[in-house]
Amino acid sequence: MSLSESGQLVSHGLTAHKKLISVALFGLAFLFANSSMASVKEAPKEMSAETKECVKCHQKNNPGIVQQWGRSKHYGANVGCYECHQADKGDVDAYVHDDKKVKKNISIIVSPKDCANCHEKAAHEMTTSRHAKAGHIIDSLDNLLAEVVEGNRGMVTPGFPNGNSAAAVNGCWQCHGSKVVVLEDGALDPATWPNTGIGRINPDGSEGTCSACHSRHQFSTEQARKPDNCGKCHLGPDHPQKEIYEESKHGIAFKAYEDEMNLDSAKWVVGVDYTAAPTCATCHMGATRKQESTHNVGERISWTNRPPISVRPEVMDAKMGLESQNLKWDERRKNMQDVCSACHTEEYVNNFYIQYDSLIELYNEKYAKPGKALYGAAKPLLKPAKFSNKLDWIWFELWHHEGRRARMAASMMAPDYTHWHGTYHLALHFYTKMVPEVEKLIKEGKASKDKAKKKAAKALQAKLDEVLNSENHKWYLNKK
Repeated sequence: MSLSESGQLVSHGLTAHKKLISVALFGLAFLFANSSMASVKEAPKEMSAETKECVKCHQKNNPGIVQQWGRSKHYGANVGCYECHQADKGDVDAYVHDDKKVKKNISIIVSPKDCANCHEKAAHEMTTSRHAKAGHIIDSLDNLLAEVVEGNRGMVTPGFPNGNSAAAVNGCWQCHGSKVVVLEDGALDPATWPNTGIGRINPDGSEGTCSACHSRHQFSTEQARKPDNCGKCHLGPDHPQKEIYEESKHGIAFKAYEDEMNLDSAKWVVGVDYTAAPTCATCHMGATRKQESTHNVGERISWTNRPPISVRPEVMDAKMGLESQNLKWDERRKNMQDVCSACHTEEYVNNFYIQYDSLIELYNEKYAKPGKALYGAAKPLLKPAKFSNKLDWIWFELWHHEGRRARMAASMMAPDYTHWHGTYHLALHFYTKMVPEVEKLIKEGKASKDKAKKKAAKALQAKLDEVLNSENHKWYLNKK
């Protein structure tokens, strides 16, 4: 398949005329049949002159992106380069691109605000979700690790003359998103671009990026529905959702019956248009017989398992200032149970949630709350710099790695990740790392000549005794 300079699609086995009609009709069907795109504008009747000029040049210089666009539903609906990249003269990142030919202000970055010109509902859902807030990691422990502990200030760019951490730029920012810095000449600072992080902070003030999931320039819905698409960010030791999904019965079914998933269908209702398996998109975003699809991935989650202690999602949404703080956890659970009901009975679904809630309670009560209390009581005995103490690392990995793995795995029915990668490591590191390190700090504190440290050591001892004599931990003292 290739694109001629005139912008017409040429396909082996079909005439260009028939193929153009087919793609256009399919594109329009997608735009107007998909419930999440209900607010799109009427598609142009023909390709704009500006886009045709863009295609002529990019067909020679960047044929790959032209081919990708030519396979997209945008192409079929006459939505081209200029329609997405056009900019107002006053835009921060606007510049005159190739003024001898185009003579138009364009912007390299297509932000959710730009996408909202046609996809208003989807853009609003995305920009009011937690995904869009992922770029606000500047004060997090994760960012401290990448910026200071793992990294240095060796990456010097025009926008960051004092340097930046290459560990953060190439790691954290590529998933979470960075604040894109526009230089005086209109160029984008290389520390912040390229970047398709889900919470990217754009020059126009909007947050998020649609291309994090709908990769340029094909913007394939089929790709966005596949679990691998989420795997760019949701994998690894601290949030292995992709690996968890692959271990689950849902992931096994998807792998076996992927060709029955109808992934390229404009209408994609679970239990109606496909029944083989659910994907990440099915459960968190997809349409059901009762619900429209959504781009707010938090509307069906009844626990937030990211922080040290699991909390209800509306609590975190309120901290982030999201409008979904008014959507209570039990309503969100009903939304997810509606998805489950496409394939499972009410008893099956209810019993699953009893199992899941019990694991969250186990984690919170046995590990998270006592661990947080011990860590807090130990702080007067620690060096002030975060991650300069062994206990900092032990506690961080307990909740941020093992604790998340156990909780997230239980939420998606992956037994090996729940146990051997989760609760087993929680127990191993709580009893063989955290408790011994706390005992060491107590011993050193008691031996100190510093009265404040002696007092802190006494308080830490009392807290440790309280924890170990509780029902959850008294086995460690050989008590029944």
